[in-house]
Amino acid sequence: MTDPKTTRRRFLQSTAALTTLTATAAATSDAQAGVLLSRENKLPIIDTHQHLWDLKVITPPWVGTAPEVLNQSYATKEFKAATRGLNVVKTVYMEVDCAPSDHALEAEHVIALSKSARHPTAAAVISGRPAEDSFAPHVRKYKDNPYIKGVRQVLHNDAAPQGLCLGKTFVKSMQLLGEQNMSFDLCMRPTELLDGADLADQVPDTLFIVDHCGNGDPKAFLKNSTEEPWHTVDQWKRDIGLLAERENVICKISGIIARVPKDGWDASMLAPLINHCLDVFGPDRVVFGGDWPVCLLGDSYREWVNALKTVIANRSITDQRKLLHDNADRIYRLS
Repeated sequence: MTDPKTTRRRFLQSTAALTTLTATAAATSDAQAGVLLSRENKLPIIDTHQHLWDLKVITPPWVGTAPEVLNQSYATKEFKAATRGLNVVKTVYMEVDCAPSDHALEAEHVIALSKSARHPTAAAVISGRPAEDSFAPHVRKYKDNPYIKGVRQVLHNDAAPQGLCLGKTFVKSMQLLGEQNMSFDLCMRPTELLDGADLADQVPDTLFIVDHCGNGDPKAFLKNSTEEPWHTVDQWKRDIGLLAERENVICKISGIIARVPKDGWDASMLAPLINHCLDVFGPDRVVFGGDWPVCLLGDSYREWVNALKTVIANRSITDQRKLLHDNADRIYRLS
């Protein structure tokens, strides 16, 4: 059996090699084909951030106090309706911050979904509490399970004070994930991204996936925003750039539509966040995430996809395909 550290090292090496090996071919192809305009973009999509919560199966503890649009069941039927016609071919389920007592139930539920051809869900990132001793036995149950690709704990709520991810037990848990060829999603306050960089340095053989463009806030880039942004422009850009310097970190282009201004938005408001992440991480270390149904706090899944396609329309067809499909297929090992 291949050593997990060797597997992770090969991933990092292959990612670096891809950039070099495809550059010439991509330049030739794109020079002939030109850019793919948003209205013509029918490329297949792998959504790496699909939330589902069927309240008949699991009721996350936060649902009762959530905005009305989220205080209801969202299952495969609703997801298919939201994505109809967008060519979403596969998805990766993302944990929904369920109660620790439901962690095993959540995992078994999404494994069953992933096994069924009736669902677009092909794999999952499950819930876990890496700072607790219960984490190791929990994730070890899914070692070598082809459907469980990683773990996440949301790090920007009251249950996760700053610095939690740098604690001794947390770091040890991240090492275990790397040994099992699993990733960890960094969903954290944008003002604490340097903790993520520190963690990635301490655990170089584990893959870290930065959710939601580091929780970048579009309002930070608006000159006359009537709402307080979550961070400053300079701090966010600097810290995302530092994260991108870590070869074991990739970025998920997701989530930012949930923070658009309440008095209206357009694709240009998202462009600074998207373009900066794409530029600093490069075409081989970015994936797309729908963040449905949380995206409904800003607008529909369709409008998020259309806005993203508008922003990336001037990029090469090769790079668009990598972002929307190919990178996710490779990184999450979905084929």
